[in-house]
Amino acid sequence: MLHRRQFLVAAAAAATLPAPSVRAQSTTTIRMGALKLIHSIAPHFYEQFTPAGYKVEVIPFESPTEGKNAVVTKSVDFGMFGIAAATLGAAAGEPIVVIASACNKGMAVVAGKNSPIAAIKDLKGKRVAIWPGSTQEVFILERLRMEGLSVKDITPVRISFSEMHLALARGDVDAYVGAEPAPGVSLATGVGKIVEYPYGTAMGALNMIFGAHRDTMAQKPEIARVILDIHRKASDFAMANREAMVAMAVSKLGQKKDAIEASAPNVDLTWKFGETEIAQSKTYAQHMLELKQIRQLPDFATLFDTRIVAEMARQA
Repeated sequence: MLHRRQFLVAAAAAATLPAPSVRAQSTTTIRMGALKLIHSIAPHFYEQFTPAGYKVEVIPFESPTEGKNAVVTKSVDFGMFGIAAATLGAAAGEPIVVIASACNKGMAVVAGKNSPIAAIKDLKGKRVAIWPGSTQEVFILERLRMEGLSVKDITPVRISFSEMHLALARGDVDAYVGAEPAPGVSLATGVGKIVEYPYGTAMGALNMIFGAHRDTMAQKPEIARVILDIHRKASDFAMANREAMVAMAVSKLGQKKDAIEASAPNVDLTWKFGETEIAQSKTYAQHMLELKQIRQLPDFATLFDTRIVAEMARQA
């Protein structure tokens, strides 16, 4: 009788246990760093192109240096930031690898709407907002050189990209070398006019790149292939659907629609990074060396690893 009672108690207990369930498929989360700029809007389209079994977490950063440092410290798996930040890091021996492009263009030299400044040569003697160590700084210094001028011919004013439009509106500066959407805001509000889109140098329209840690490329090449395929699809989609890109930028950046619409034509979201872009990057690095922004050129053999996007370009 005792054994029977024990059996009945055990059976009753078993009946209260939850039914066995099939374990859910594990999901791999990819941490993607993105700047709070329209240049870096593509990651916000990643979700619709992410395959099953993966999730992309977009982590925003205020500056290119912050984004680059996050990749170096492995706080994110991949990141978008300017070629300037990538070159600075690589020249200092940091394990940064450029694996694709993120955005070309996106820069502009802007002056007050009623200003007599109509060309780069007119910046002589003027107060010009420039963010030190930025991609824009290298471009404007090269454009000044091409016009027979140097930084000594202007009064450079250290102002962050997000403050440049307001500085121009207040009259704190006569012009600025900015990043979208600031030029678009200045145009849309009637505060400023475009002096030049500074793409007429040997550096072309080179701007933002897609970077990774060297360890990630060596240890997780399959993850790199997945995220770059997502990035390719998202970038192509955004460029083919400008209204969607504008709407996403308005939503994520908090800017007015008319300002973003003015910025969008000056933004080229991209993923291809071939021989032309590598050559432009090397020219860019040489300018940084001459400007003493870096002490030595980076090791280009380890800085660039574009095998995946090269294969994608061949198959496109």
